[in-house]
Amino acid sequence: MKSLFVFDLSQNNISGIISSSIGKMKHLVVLDLSQNNISGTIPLRLGDCVYLQALDLSKNHLSGRIPISLGLLYRLQTMHLSNNRHLSGKVPSTLKNCTFLETLDLGHNNLSGQIPAWIGRSFLALRILNLRSNMFTGKIPPQLLNITSLQVLDLAQNCLSGSIPQSLQNLTAMKNEQKMDHFFFNGTGSYYKENLLVSVKGQMLKYTRIISLVTCMDLSSNNLFGEIPEQLTSLLGLRVLNLSGNHLIGKIPGKIGKLALLESLDFSKNQLSGTIPLSMSSLTFLSYLNLSNNNLSGRIPSGNQLQTLQDPAIYMGNNDLCGPPLPNKCDSDETSQSPMPVGGLPGVLFALPDSYVDAENKDYGG
Repeated sequence: MKSLFVFDLSQNNISGIISSSIGKMKHLVVLDLSQNNISGTIPLRLGDCVYLQALDLSKNHLSGRIPISLGLLYRLQTMHLSNNRHLSGKVPSTLKNCTFLETLDLGHNNLSGQIPAWIGRSFLALRILNLRSNMFTGKIPPQLLNITSLQVLDLAQNCLSGSIPQSLQNLTAMKNEQKMDHFFFNGTGSYYKENLLVSVKGQMLKYTRIISLVTCMDLSSNNLFGEIPEQLTSLLGLRVLNLSGNHLIGKIPGKIGKLALLESLDFSKNQLSGTIPLSMSSLTFLSYLNLSNNNLSGRIPSGNQLQTLQDPAIYMGNNDLCGPPLPNKCDSDETSQSPMPVGGLPGVLFALPDSYVDAENKDYGG
């Protein structure tokens, strides 16, 4: 057992605890005990497995705190401890020694305290940061936006407050379409292939084979306030964007249409106002949109991709929105249907064409 490189007992019905003797497996490169019924605490002796590159204990019934000894795993590249509902306490500062981390998945636990700013200083190779569905408080550390390799930033369903940091343009990986696949190999040719749950199109989807292609920012269901930063529209590689369930105000950025790869967009349950930018109709990959329960007004843009999104629920709870797919007509529609005299000539009438009305209401937002 001492010379074992890969220890994979995932997706079984294993119960009981993780024995402290795990520390004797000093040559382990991959430890995957995910998707079982393991309980108890994470043993301190796990820190003795100093060659470990992939650690996956997700989807179990672990409890207690994340042991500080995990900071000894300085070769670690991926850490999945998500979906252990009784895992509590703060993120130990010793983890800052794991500078090769590319994935830190701590979602769906009971972790608390502030999100450590040192994550943005220590994990410069981080691609995935999932802190979803915990009890984190305080502001989003602006240091997180210094991680240029970050593709997935999921801070949803916490108790975060403050505004969205302005320096979003620093997230270089979200500005480009991702194409590289990613595996963990060891000397025997065996590998560990990670997976991740991402909230897309209103449901949790599991990504495995194409996880390296995912670009996602999910800050939903917090207490964030202020306006949506215009810098967000520089993240041209984003495929999933969810800011719903906060207290955001102001307008939807006029250049939102620049995010050409967006497949899922959710700004619902905020206090956003103003018109829906016409540029949104140019999002040709968009298959899920939710702008409900805001204070948006004016005509709903039509044409292109928006023509395929005909569910009125997308726009419900915005009392001053009008036009299809909502039943209420715009005032300009009533005007356009009324006959108008032309040049004072008796009996010569015409109706104002819809194309003219659209042009007059066009938002050329910068």
